[in-house]
Amino acid sequence: MLESLFERPAPGNRALLAHLRLGGPSRSSREEDDLRLAEFRELVTSAALVCAGTVVGSRERPHPRWFVGAGKVDEMQEAIAVSEADLVIFNHELTAIQQRNLETRLEKRVMTRTELILHIFADRARTGEGQLQVELAQLTHAQTRLIRGWTHLDRQKGGVNLRGAGETQLEMDQRMLAGRVRYVRDRLERVHRQRAQSRRRRNRARIPTVALAGYTNAGKSTLFNALTADGVHAADQMFATLDPTMRRWQVGPGAEVVLADTVGFIRELPVTLVDAFKATLEEIAEADLILHVIDASSPDAGLAEEVRRVLAEIGAADTPTIEVFNKVDLLEGEAHCLGGLSVSAIEGTGVEELRDTVAGRLGLDAKEVTVHLGPEAGKVRSWLYDHGAVEEETIGDDGTATLHVRLDAAHVGELRQLAPEAMAR
Repeated sequence: MLESLFERPAPGNRALLAHLRLGGPSRSSREEDDLRLAEFRELVTSAALVCAGTVVGSRERPHPRWFVGAGKVDEMQEAIAVSEADLVIFNHELTAIQQRNLETRLEKRVMTRTELILHIFADRARTGEGQLQVELAQLTHAQTRLIRGWTHLDRQKGGVNLRGAGETQLEMDQRMLAGRVRYVRDRLERVHRQRAQSRRRRNRARIPTVALAGYTNAGKSTLFNALTADGVHAADQMFATLDPTMRRWQVGPGAEVVLADTVGFIRELPVTLVDAFKATLEEIAEADLILHVIDASSPDAGLAEEVRRVLAEIGAADTPTIEVFNKVDLLEGEAHCLGGLSVSAIEGTGVEELRDTVAGRLGLDAKEVTVHLGPEAGKVRSWLYDHGAVEEETIGDDGTATLHVRLDAAHVGELRQLAPEAMAR
């Protein structure tokens, strides 16, 4: 539907990349800029596109007409001819006017950083919820692209003192997009309510939720599989996981949590995606504990700070968080200097320590308790077995049961209320 709204050059798969270093004295360092460019190339590769060439430059501020200067546009035309690129991708956001002007001048499809990420998300979404969220992000982004001179019937013009047919079509396109946005939002709102109900059920059952969060390709899904012995899709690529996965994770005898694997973050995460993936991101914001997974092998120290910024943006700044440095198997030196828990999801090292740390932080570290129950305390005995807490039981001659159980602090308190005399003997 979105393609039909615009008269644009056909898309291709051989991409010319455009990256500018913007700003004056406060601009990023050369090293930071190189890391941003490397991430940009990785995004292009993750989108299954071929990097045919790269044009780089620097400006104090974007050019109002093309984002880049006139000389850089000429350079891009020459690079397109040499590389046979049929697509131009900017590592920046462009206004609709700039994007249209570039496509007119270069005669090639021009894609922004947001559109590149949306392209990857659309390709990776598998569940109905994920596809709806991606569609909402695409629609809201498309609403910002509708301008006069770029809609599909804008070639038609009206007479003097009459509204042009193109302007009428623009209004029709805007209404059509707005209607579809409302429809998708309504469907996602139902998903949102279902997720809220699931969280309420877990709260009533006193099952804590632990959410994995982190920069894209930090190894969250691989760690999820290592912790839960599950088989969710994990790959060495950006945004391998879009759809949240929930599994029960045993963190101790009689103690379990719900572990959530969620979509990864990225620098300059598009606002349209944050809004569209609200229901998914709420699994992080509403969690009892966040495991912030950090790629210990990455040279970019700013990625962890970017994740903290996004966590604050979605309302999770005050949620208890444990920083988990993953991929320590790729480090040449010692991992103890990283300042958090060190694990290798691939090799399984550090997983037990992580499990014990999570149990302790949530108050789920079980304690050995001896309980004495009379024959009349059958309900309490069943309660202990239902929670998987009984390790040993002996019956005395008088019918009194002595049970050796393991319970976390919360369940010990609950047992004291159920049968205070059972622990006082």
